Amino acid sequence: MRYRILFFELLLAISILAAPSVLFAEEEFTASVNRYAYRLPDLTVVGAPTWWKVGPKDTLLDIARRSGLGYNEVDLLYPRMDAWIPPDGKRIALPTFWVLPPTQHEQLVINVAELRLYFFDKKTSTVQTYPLGIGDEGWETPLGTFSIVEKRPNPIWYVPASLQAKYGMASMPPGPENPLGEFVMKFSAGAYGIHGTAMPWGVGRLVSHGCIRCYPEHIRILYPQVPMGSKLEIVYEPVKFGRKDGQVFVEAHPDVYRRIPDYVEYAMDKLVHYPLSQQVDNRKFLMAVRMQSGVPINVSRLDSEDVSLKMVELMH
Repeated sequence: MRYRILFFELLLAISILAAPSVLFAEEEFTASVNRYAYRLPDLTVVGAPTWWKVGPKDTLLDIARRSGLGYNEVDLLYPRMDAWIPPDGKRIALPTFWVLPPTQHEQLVINVAELRLYFFDKKTSTVQTYPLGIGDEGWETPLGTFSIVEKRPNPIWYVPASLQAKYGMASMPPGPENPLGEFVMKFSAGAYGIHGTAMPWGVGRLVSHGCIRCYPEHIRILYPQVPMGSKLEIVYEPVKFGRKDGQVFVEAHPDVYRRIPDYVEYAMDKLVHYPLSQQVDNRKFLMAVRMQSGVPINVSRLDSEDVSLKMVELMH
């Protein structure tokens, strides 16, 4: 795992996506709309990596939230770091850039495998993206193409029969204990919805009974923008290919629902069917697939001195 962290920090140092540090507020959890330009199929890596200097009161959960990330995204990079007491003063890299998932409609897309939502605006060719909490094993978030059929502010939670004894009620009024948070958007898959949460620590984790949880500050941004009837694609894509500036990137995530018997075989099959597979360096691709860091990694074959390949060799 330490090689994964070293590789990512080296990658950021030479990445074409490199960006300056970002400062965040210390007390309140707020968010603003971030729109990233995209263009299918040749500009599908969006955002830019950032850096964070750990403060004396920081936790990894707070750092992730302030950076627009789910806990899973920092845990994949720093699995040995104490989530509650990270080293004060340490400068850490944050994976605030992403490969876009495949989409047919360019509206709402949720990639369950990365615990992340993408909201496309075809008129402006921009996309927003937000981390999610998803269904736990045995309560998996459904896959498929759906549409937004209902939107409610301050929703009442109608407690499932199996949980009524636990909560001592059949319905829960709006309020700080309501697990639906301030807003809910139901989609055409039965009782499922995209909503806020009273437990923000669950974003970036498998925690729900199938519904999709957003940070409170993110659902406040998303809810007013999403029209009724919007198409929602829910996919399971642990391995994504993207392009930027003529380069090919791959972003590999763990198989969170354990659907893939042989992950490397699955990834290699994806590569075989990728239209630009001849531009991909197999050694760099396999390294990214085995790390499953959730970070876009440049896997292009380079005619000039191949800095990325040298970094791969440092790991062996």
